[in-house]
Amino acid sequence: MKHPYRILLATLCLATAAIAAQSANPPPGTPLFNGRDLTGWTSVHDTTFEVKDGNLRLVKGMGWLRTDKQYGDFILEFEWRALEEKYDSGIFLRAGLEGKPWPKDGWQVNLRYDALGGLVKGFQPVVPAETPKKPVNQWVKFRIEARGKRITLDVDGERAWESDALDATRGYLGIQAEDRSFDFRNFRLQELTP
Repeated sequence: MKHPYRILLATLCLATAAIAAQSANPPPGTPLFNGRDLTGWTSVHDTTFEVKDGNLRLVKGMGWLRTDKQYGDFILEFEWRALEEKYDSGIFLRAGLEGKPWPKDGWQVNLRYDALGGLVKGFQPVVPAETPKKPVNQWVKFRIEARGKRITLDVDGERAWESDALDATRGYLGIQAEDRSFDFRNFRLQELTP
């Protein structure tokens, strides 16, 4: 009878040690969102973003929320979930400030339900979307790596695509607002040397 308790105790100790090791060694990169307020971000045009339950929530609007800082080469990791059907948003990469409601000829990884994960420049698809639609309220992890003209997207740990078409060298990162609600969390950015 004593052996099952010892096994359970050993299992609990190992699990606790694994959790402690993970929190002691967070994933590489710098958090872009602190979970409390929008420090480090600026709203562009008519948008409403807020912090809700520690998540960065896109409430509504037609515009975008951009980082205060510009970036060149980087690895960006984050999680997102759509909060309503027929969702539509995107992540802008190396974007400029010209254009309304969104950056003119801006590069974007699409978060539209029927074009999920596609790479877009302005309104033109560059890499077609092959990621299937995700259910509302399901967290999805994206990893975007940009090095020079090369850009890759991983979805939930699996490579979705690679491209050498990226022609912008530096700019803002941002979240597109297209009147659909989303939550975002765990934004981490690792700057890379060119």
